[in-house]
Amino acid sequence: MTNTILDRCEANGLRMTEQRRTIAAVLQEAEDHPDVEELYNRASAADPRISLATVYRTVKLFEESGILEKHEFGDGRARYEPADRDHHDHLIDVQSGEVIEFVDPDIEELQEKIAAKLGYKLMGHRLELYGVPLTNKDD
Repeated sequence: MTNTILDRCEANGLRMTEQRRTIAAVLQEAEDHPDVEELYNRASAADPRISLATVYRTVKLFEESGILEKHEFGDGRARYEPADRDHHDHLIDVQSGEVIEFVDPDIEELQEKIAAKLGYKLMGHRLELYGVPLTNKDD
């Protein structure tokens, strides 16, 4: 895989306008899972000429090209992250909407065992856990 979202866009032969380059850069810098509205806020801060419609069209193009992965975490907002990232699962805080990425070897092994027990070789999976923070009983 290539190193950046922009590299992947160019490798896929996408025509990269200045606005698309800005959106790609914003996505590359994101450490969270932004939705289109948040991407628009960040991109328009960098280039005020970028419209919300441009962000929607660009995200759709990047998703259809396999550059972005779309997640729907049950809060009514589609969120995005680069599709070439290493495998990880998600824990979603249903109170704040925070998305926590994690990898757990025990879960990975258990999923393989379950697939084999059912007569399958696991080719991939997506795990999303939903929860609320534990509170301290002394509070």
